Amino acid sequence: MVKVGLTGGIGAGKSEVSRRLGELGALVIDADRLAREAVAPGTPGHAAVVAEFGTDVLQADGGIDRAALGRVVFGDPQRLAALNAIVHPRVAELSAALEEAAGEDAVVVHDVPLLTENGLAPLFDTVVVVDASPATQLDRLVRLRGMSEQDARARMAAQADREQRLAVADLVIDNDGPLDALEPQVLDVWRRLAATA
Repeated sequence: MVKVGLTGGIGAGKSEVSRRLGELGALVIDADRLAREAVAPGTPGHAAVVAEFGTDVLQADGGIDRAALGRVVFGDPQRLAALNAIVHPRVAELSAALEEAAGEDAVVVHDVPLLTENGLAPLFDTVVVVDASPATQLDRLVRLRGMSEQDARARMAAQADREQRLAVADLVIDNDGPLDALEPQVLDVWRRLAATA
C-alpha cells in the first residue's frame, strides 16, 4: 500500500485531480466528505459544533450550514482552531477505518485540503500538491463558485500559502491552465504511485 496525501489551495483543482485518480483506480479518502459525516445531525461532532458555535450555524433542517460556519471561523484563528479540535480527531478515526479496509497493493489517496496547515505531510509516503497561482484560484472561486472576492480572499488567507504547500510536495501537478493540460499530468502521477504500491 502506498499512502498519498493530496492537497492544494482552495480553487486549485484538487477535487478534480482526486476524482480522476479515483477513476484510475486509487482508493480516495476525502477529508471534506468525512468532515461532513463527522458533524452530521445526531452525531457527537454535530452536538459539539452547536455547543461551541451556537444555533446560528445551523440550516433549517438541523444540518450544519457550512457557509455560515465558514464566515465565523475563516479570518479568526482561535475559532478555526476550536472547529478543528472538534472535527479533526473524528475525521482521523473515519479515515483510519477506510484505509484499514484497503488491499496491500492499493494506492490510497487522502484528499486533505489542510494537509500543510496541520503538519500532516509526514503521515504519507508521498505528498502530491495541485498547484495554481493565487490569481487563478481567486478567479475560479469568484467565477465558478460564486463567492464574493472578499470571501474568497479570506478563505485563501486562512490556508497555507503557495510556497508552504510546494515545500512539502514530493510531486506537483500544475493546474494553472486548461483542463486538457491536467489529464497527462494526472496519468503521470498515477503511474508513479502505482509503481510504488
